Amino acid sequence: MPVRDTPWPVGTPSWVDIAVPDVEAALAFYGPVLGWSFVDTGEEFGNYRMCQVDGHNAAGIGPKQDPEQTTAWLVYLASDDADGTAKLITDNGGGTIWGPEDIGEIGRMAVATDSTGGVFGVWQAKDAIGSEVYNEPGSLVWEDCRLTDPEAGKAFYTSVFGYGYEDVPGAPDDYRAFTVNGEVAGGIGGMMGVPEGTPSHWLAYFSVASVDASVAAAVNGGGTLLHPTEDTPFGRMALLTDPFGAVFSVHGEVEEA
Repeated sequence: MPVRDTPWPVGTPSWVDIAVPDVEAALAFYGPVLGWSFVDTGEEFGNYRMCQVDGHNAAGIGPKQDPEQTTAWLVYLASDDADGTAKLITDNGGGTIWGPEDIGEIGRMAVATDSTGGVFGVWQAKDAIGSEVYNEPGSLVWEDCRLTDPEAGKAFYTSVFGYGYEDVPGAPDDYRAFTVNGEVAGGIGGMMGVPEGTPSHWLAYFSVASVDASVAAAVNGGGTLLHPTEDTPFGRMALLTDPFGAVFSVHGEVEEA
């Protein structure tokens, strides 16, 4: 199993979490869908749950602090200086919603918007690096940054995080892979067929052992399959919502008939 114990390079999607109105219901949903076990971090951290794969942290689930808060997966980008990153964000047309603020001794974080309004997190690792497992069922395996103005967004993320871009054969014309230190780390482009009026956003893809089994577990657990599961040149994928309406994708190998 690929496991990491050192901080992720600056700009790498390094963590993902969600705040939900009912934590126990969320655990009951995501456990069967993504194969996670859960660890309660205790009252000091608001009983935030670590979602784990074989004892390694893969994601987080916590309670909403504000009933009006949107229920959505939040992708965090690694930083070695959250305060400096926050300044770069605002200097380049983005904004900060919260922070930067220390989270105990484990890290320093902020929640921000890019220049097109897409929301993302910033994580400066201290005792916690973020995701400890990758390229394994249950881990964050890909991220799409879907933007209302992809060219403006690409310029923003290059200025703030130093992203480079590579063509993706077969992808929409405005879609590129973004790179961190020359290594592909995710994708960035336009809205790719989402309903008109959808704001810019990041979409998290989780690796699963069987896409079909995960889809069945999601639907059985009160989630929704947004469009039919499909095989692509990049693997088998499905787009889902959880019972609270949060959108996420599952990804796996093409399955034999």
